[in-house]
Amino acid sequence: MSVAARPLFAFDNSYVRDLRGLYEPWQAAPAPAPRLLALNEDLATELGVDAEALSAPDGVAVLVGNVTPEGASPVAQAYAGHQFGGFAPRLGDGRALLLGEVLDVHGRRRDLHQKGSGRTPFARAGDGKAAVGPMLREYVIGEAMHALGIPTTRALAVVATGDQVLRETMLPGAVLTRVAASHLRVGTFQYAAAQGDPALVRRLADHAIARHHPHAVEAENPYLALFEAVLDAQASLVARWMLVGFVHGVMNTDNMAISGETIDFGPCAFMDAFDPATVFSSIDHGGRYAYGNQPQVAQWNLARLAETMLPLFHVEAETAVAAATDLLHAFPDRYDAYWGRGMRAKLGLADGRPENGALIDDLLSSMLAQGVDFSSCFRALSSSVLGEASRARSLFAEPAAFDAWSDRWRAQLSSQACDPQAIAAAMDRVNPVYIPRNHQVEEALTAATAGDLEPFRRLLDVLAEPFDERPGLEAYAAPAPPSCGPYRTFCGT
Repeated sequence: MSVAARPLFAFDNSYVRDLRGLYEPWQAAPAPAPRLLALNEDLATELGVDAEALSAPDGVAVLVGNVTPEGASPVAQAYAGHQFGGFAPRLGDGRALLLGEVLDVHGRRRDLHQKGSGRTPFARAGDGKAAVGPMLREYVIGEAMHALGIPTTRALAVVATGDQVLRETMLPGAVLTRVAASHLRVGTFQYAAAQGDPALVRRLADHAIARHHPHAVEAENPYLALFEAVLDAQASLVARWMLVGFVHGVMNTDNMAISGETIDFGPCAFMDAFDPATVFSSIDHGGRYAYGNQPQVAQWNLARLAETMLPLFHVEAETAVAAATDLLHAFPDRYDAYWGRGMRAKLGLADGRPENGALIDDLLSSMLAQGVDFSSCFRALSSSVLGEASRARSLFAEPAAFDAWSDRWRAQLSSQACDPQAIAAAMDRVNPVYIPRNHQVEEALTAATAGDLEPFRRLLDVLAEPFDERPGLEAYAAPAPPSCGPYRTFCGT
């Protein structure tokens, strides 16, 4: 590999320095004909990088992996994971590389990571490649999540490689460069623990504390404080998913980040009609990762993290288990607090009165019974606050139940003695008009795979301002037509 003449990034690679044993040094496979498909100029600016230099041929060569930038230490990260409940002791970056870490303009440490960059020692039977469609999916969903205010990894760029990738058919290949607070996962801790080296687990925990939860150093038990911080971050994150109808689709322990960011957008999708049993992934036959199961799966994953850290919690196993169990039992209450606060905001309810819980439950029950679109319904409710109930009412095929619910809800709002205009405006700030509607995502990716990037760019522009209703964009606010049929997603590997 050649070395770039002019540094694009100022690397400082703490993962490689601190965590020998949790990676394999590696280089990306050469791409025969790289071509830039998408560059996130706003994110480049946030990283303190010249977007124009990144889009030039030398920058594209770095983004696709043909050139190792000065200061980078590319490695394939090692991790294990429970995949659909079954433990795999050795997974790792089979088709990805951590280039290194940079400090952004706010002083935050960020990973630069390439996906689709070729086979690594962790590739198993995979070809190490990625196709244009799945990499652009990660780009668009990450940007949508960011605009919705949900912690997430983000795409810096997608570069076509000039290769063809064999899946069900031959597809154009691509490399995604993404940015994350880190790529430390529950599965990273599982891999470290499986090595039978307590010192490695401790080094990993110390690294996680320094990087993500430095306040834990001051705690009486820093490792227990780290676990509690991760638990709280996940309770908040999953609640935010649920509040916008997001289904991750593959909540394996290797896809849960210690940072509390959403990571690995494979078979993810946004729910149209409200139904807790919603599953999109083609491989989730039993519904393990259905929309309504996500909080329980997060708690299960956190229990697996706790198992790896028990020796750090206390020298006495019984005491360590008791401490971890107490925190795990607190997870549902923490999640409910985040979700309840968010749901009250979606309904314009100012406080946590006991009757508010019944209002929330009864609305969701009516939506489920009548197959009402989740996002459309919540967005329409602000019009009801202003006396225009027809917008929300029209979403219910049998509106009598909605009418009865609306009377109770509006009486509750009236008792808050707040200006209806202010209530409606506050609701519109948390109930998006535009989400990545699944049929529109598929249309954009299909076009991009065929060489037309305009639908992808247009969708990105719409999703960049999800709460601001704009004329001419009505189609982007509408759920999929019945002709689209049951939606299924695939992992994209």
